[in-house]
Amino acid sequence: MAVSQPTLTKTKGANGSAPWLNENVKALGLFIISLVLFLLFWEIGANLKLFAKGMPTASKTLQELWWWSTHPFFDNGPNDLGIGWNLLISLRRVAIGYFLASAIAVPLGILIGISPIAYKAFNPYVQLLKPVSPLAWLPLGLYIFRDSEKTGIFIILISSIWPTLINTAFGVANVNPEYLDVSKTLGASRIRTIFKVIIPAALPNIVSGLRISMGISWLVIVAAEMLLGTGLGYFIWNEWNNLYIPNILVAIFIIGLVGLILDNIFGALEKFVAFGRKA
Repeated sequence: MAVSQPTLTKTKGANGSAPWLNENVKALGLFIISLVLFLLFWEIGANLKLFAKGMPTASKTLQELWWWSTHPFFDNGPNDLGIGWNLLISLRRVAIGYFLASAIAVPLGILIGISPIAYKAFNPYVQLLKPVSPLAWLPLGLYIFRDSEKTGIFIILISSIWPTLINTAFGVANVNPEYLDVSKTLGASRIRTIFKVIIPAALPNIVSGLRISMGISWLVIVAAEMLLGTGLGYFIWNEWNNLYIPNILVAIFIIGLVGLILDNIFGALEKFVAFGRKA
């Protein structure tokens, strides 16, 4: 009686592809291919003068990116700083203004969320000031503070406060009423209910607002610094005055990269608090 021999078969995914060829690998491959095609188009187009006059090639821009990345902290005076110093200056302004805005927005958002009276009292201010362009505050800040550093921080504060305030108030106002009923049944005080029930339940919304505010802070500071001096915004403006476009593109790339890192940090925090809520 013949015994059948076991046959080895290759393991495949649910769609018939190799198991290592998952969605992330495919996305990475597509990203690399699209990036190479974009750089080739940029290089060829710039060499053939298909773009605006003076448009640098991709290779020249990458060369400048490498130079600035390997020489980030030189200091030849206030108007000739390495891009690393300018980045740190921008991050310092953003951090101070952002944390001040958060320290105001979160408590005020909690108050507005739990009190209909506070909501009716403060909502007109929010609706009036929220649509104002950040740059509209710049002349006023310069007039009040007479200092570029304080003005930059003020612009960040006044621009980034609204998303956190609105999201916090929304999250607090929409806490599940059953949580509040249980807290009341157990005899918890108002303060204890706020810190043990309302804030943890509203935390995903609060972090979501903080994430949006950080994005706005990083967006605004670059524009404001073009008039304030020092920082990445001033670096871009200075290179424009020198009519050297490659360095402007380098700064744009660094701004985007830092913004991506900051957003991913808050995205991870957002997932963490959402997971904690489900648990």
